[in-house]
Amino acid sequence: MSKMIGSLVALAAVGLIGNIIYSAIKPPADLHLQLPPPVVERPSEPAEAEIRYPLERPLQEKPLPALDQSDTTLKVALNDLLLDKALVDLFQTNDFVRHVAATVDNIPRQKIAQRLMPIRPAAGTFAVAGIGENAVIDPANAARYAPFMRLLATLNTEKAVALYGQFYPLFQRAYEEFGYPNSYFNDRVIAAIDHLLATPDVEVPIKLVRPKVLYQYADPEIEALSAGQKAMIRIGADNAAQIKAKLREIRSELMRQVKGGARVSERKN
Repeated sequence: MSKMIGSLVALAAVGLIGNIIYSAIKPPADLHLQLPPPVVERPSEPAEAEIRYPLERPLQEKPLPALDQSDTTLKVALNDLLLDKALVDLFQTNDFVRHVAATVDNIPRQKIAQRLMPIRPAAGTFAVAGIGENAVIDPANAARYAPFMRLLATLNTEKAVALYGQFYPLFQRAYEEFGYPNSYFNDRVIAAIDHLLATPDVEVPIKLVRPKVLYQYADPEIEALSAGQKAMIRIGADNAAQIKAKLREIRSELMRQVKGGARVSERKN
């Protein structure tokens, strides 16, 4: 499994995820995790991909820093956005823009590399109740994500999305570096949000199996879900509901910033 929603806070905070948004999830050391190979093959893209959600960009009062020199500026912006230093410390700001872009891109995929997460790991260890065939995710595990839920609760969606728009050229540049020279990062952000919102509800208790050393979901349909959706399930239903509510807010605010946003949103829905 994988961690995720840092992309969201990252998104909302710059957009997300963000998450971004985004809350954050780190897979425990004893839970099944598939790391991507050193070089990830990207799907081919059309020579001129259609831009579905073009952002109305605000006028820049001063030039943005270069992508490789943007960490300090982004950290200052996060401090201004969140005010609470304890919440700012949840972020890993080294190469922040690239990590956010990579995480957002990988949310709908099967794998997310831990080293690319823009959010620090959740405290504690993954809680399992029962043993053998009776192993399930312990409901107490949801409490590990309390700091991230507080981050979501205190995050000003309008300001976070505005910050994302301000720094958007850096996210676009990072996304193009990943092998998408003709794709638009904000389209991927919207797709990632929609993918997370489509996470299925799962009956509890959620059973686990341990075929070797590591745990996996016992239900093959859950185990086959994307990294992002499995993370949403793993954090608990109440936490997932809060995240979905914030994602809807973020998506709505993003659509307000899209050229012809109402028309585009209606066509998509």
